[in-house]
Amino acid sequence: MTARRALFLDRDGVINIDHSYVHRPDQCEFVDGIFDMTRAFTERGYLPVIVTNQAGIGRGLYSEEDFQAFMAWMLDAFRKQNIEIAAVYHCPDHPTAGIGAYRRENDWRKPGPGMMLQAAKDLDLDLGGSWCVGDKMSDIEAARAAGVGTHILYEPGSAVAENKGDYWRVPRLVDVLIILHGQNIR
Repeated sequence: MTARRALFLDRDGVINIDHSYVHRPDQCEFVDGIFDMTRAFTERGYLPVIVTNQAGIGRGLYSEEDFQAFMAWMLDAFRKQNIEIAAVYHCPDHPTAGIGAYRRENDWRKPGPGMMLQAAKDLDLDLGGSWCVGDKMSDIEAARAAGVGTHILYEPGSAVAENKGDYWRVPRLVDVLIILHGQNIR
């Protein structure tokens, strides 16, 4: 069996607008184009995988149960768009603001590659053939460290989509599809 490719998605700022510590459906506003972009990748055989820092848990702002309930709701929203998310990985730890056991360094916390490396093991992924879409340089750094092949920085305030060397910066998620089609990836 050959390894599969993934589309790694950061959550806050890529899937949903980052309104700061979103953890309930009534706080969620989906980013324009997230469903179309994700569907286009799944149609090409990519497995969508969410990789998200969740320091709000570690800071005591919401519980692990709150996070899991919200993610169940979010995954159902994707299913209603005929998109199955393959897996969700999260890191609740924070090295300075975490409370109790959550106050620690953790390779899973981006820019560490831990979540992506674990996904590669769990799902038999070809990281070099995979893509990552994030809204912070820590997402790009994590993807680099994990060996993910294509890195996309989603910056809604940027003027145009542009290649920045080893990553792309895009102002709209639809630009990711333009890059995907331009690279003739099947």
